[in-house]
Amino acid sequence: MPDSLSLGEFGLWAWWIIAAVLGIIELVVPGIFFVWLAAAAAVVGALLLVFDIPLTGQVALFAVLSVAAVWASRRYLGGHPIASDRPLLNQRARTYIGHTYALEQAIVNGRGKLKIGDTLWLASGPDMPAGASVRVTDENDGVLIVEAV
Repeated sequence: MPDSLSLGEFGLWAWWIIAAVLGIIELVVPGIFFVWLAAAAAVVGALLLVFDIPLTGQVALFAVLSVAAVWASRRYLGGHPIASDRPLLNQRARTYIGHTYALEQAIVNGRGKLKIGDTLWLASGPDMPAGASVRVTDENDGVLIVEAV
């Protein structure tokens, strides 16, 4: 094992530590990005067990591997998106599409309000009196688009 390879006082462990820190960041930060940087750091750490690579070469190798891993993952995931078991998780208004509710406030000039649960939602549609039964057909920036039932 070469002893001239050093990233600070951590020596050969430096790239494994960097990989672990990047892996922890991946767990904390949403998205799939830091995992590829962690993998690149782990590969550099593994290569240092076999080859004597100068520090500048290590950093350059890490940079090239990081860019290649991110590029390859974006290319692959672009054609193979990750399916979610809860696709409407952060799209609460879209969960109401297709459901029928009573208007809380009349729709006048295309705007009114629906009460769903304990929340009032802006509603857009043809003018209707309060209490009228409406079906949510779509949503636009948090405004529920409705039609008369």
